[in-house]
Amino acid sequence: MKLQAAPRTNSEIYMLLKDRKQLAKLMVIQGVSARQLARAAGWRSHSYMNRLLAGDVRTLSTDPALRIAHYLGVGVDDLFLVKVSNDDVSTPHRKAS
Repeated sequence: MKLQAAPRTNSEIYMLLKDRKQLAKLMVIQGVSARQLARAAGWRSHSYMNRLLAGDVRTLSTDPALRIAHYLGVGVDDLFLVKVSNDDVSTPHRKAS
């Protein structure tokens, strides 16, 4: 029996911010600024944090999301959903019946 290799996929894992208002509320309660949280996330600038808070963007990489949740002392799943994008170009298209 000959084994076949699994098809290659270009999967990317990212995090989706569940509720920007909840994040903003946690920041106010804990007295954390966007600059502080951006620094904790590992970002050089706070502009992306401001875009998350404004709702202009909703996704971010896993590492900054983990750092944000840890800095605020909450579970990652309290703030974010894990998403996987699967850009598999080797999957054949089905014909319409």
